[in-house]
Amino acid sequence: MVGVAMRTDGRADNALRSVRIERGYTKHAAGSVLISMGDTRVLCTAMFEDRLPAWLRGGGRGWVTAEYAMLPGATETRSPRDSSSGGRAREISRLIGRSLRAVTNLRAMGECQVTVDCDVLQADGGTRTAAITGAWVALADAFSLSVKSGHLPESPLTGACAAVSAGLVDGRPLLDLCYAEDARASADFNFVMDDRNRLIEVQGAAEGEPFDRAALNRLLDLGESGIRELLALQREALSNG
Repeated sequence: MVGVAMRTDGRADNALRSVRIERGYTKHAAGSVLISMGDTRVLCTAMFEDRLPAWLRGGGRGWVTAEYAMLPGATETRSPRDSSSGGRAREISRLIGRSLRAVTNLRAMGECQVTVDCDVLQADGGTRTAAITGAWVALADAFSLSVKSGHLPESPLTGACAAVSAGLVDGRPLLDLCYAEDARASADFNFVMDDRNRLIEVQGAAEGEPFDRAALNRLLDLGESGIRELLALQREALSNG
């Protein structure tokens, strides 16, 4: 973009990394997507289960949940397998689940559960935001298959959602941080929004010196524009077959 300084990978400050959404990536899952954002790659699989949380049984509604994990070989040095019972993986799992439920009519599901597994195959920043964006496409495919097979009269989805990171690096607001940028960021945010331009979740903090409201507004504007692009890419992916 004219007048905007370029980053080390050639992007403008307000540009996403290259995005690729590959549907039907695995054979057995009702919905499966490999999403690539730059060098970050996440496999998202959505599967129906008969089980429900005990507190939901008999209530006439379903549940959408998620499990996130980073494979040991996803980074330059081997990392231990994440435990779904606690820590960073659990926190991200809950974020993904909340994001998907925000755009799902749980009562229209009946008493079933969809679990979306998000496995990071390769990490270069933005793994949780890529997981949310890919997970929604996998969930949409799972619901579509359920409608085609006659288990649901229509998709319970009420809209779409996507997510992206933004941060302050050397005082500059940047969209969609790679790992090298994230490691240097003085403020780091993750934004989740729906296709009606509404916020689902905002996560962010100063990593060093505090920032002012004007900086937050610039980051939010970047996140909003990036999510609009991701939503368009989701629609494009779903229209291809």
